[in-house]
Amino acid sequence: MLSIKDLHVSVEDKAILRGLSLDVRPGEVHAIMGPNGSGKSTLSATLAGREDYEVTSGTVEFKGKDLLALSPEDRAGEGIFMAFQYRWKFPASVTSFSCKRHLMRCAAIAARKRSTALIFRI
Repeated sequence: MLSIKDLHVSVEDKAILRGLSLDVRPGEVHAIMGPNGSGKSTLSATLAGREDYEVTSGTVEFKGKDLLALSPEDRAGEGIFMAFQYRWKFPASVTSFSCKRHLMRCAAIAARKRSTALIFRI
């Protein structure tokens, strides 16, 4: 589903990611953890398509597509985007509900695909 191979990323000519590799198969959940300055945000921003981050080498495939060849808008259409973390406020903003609705819709679609696959397997 997501395959990152030997990813190198620089920001303002400073190497931040140096040879990162990661494979995430369908149905798996991974957490990216590490101390401040270890590259977590750089990885997220790179996957989302932040244009001032330079990928100097490596590949990123998402669902068989070259993610690095897609625009940030096309990546968002594939479900790869960054949403800021805010504490819920009432009344909640339209953006909060839109993001939550999008994530819930993605989860529902994934669940339907898994149950359909199980039905056909039986």
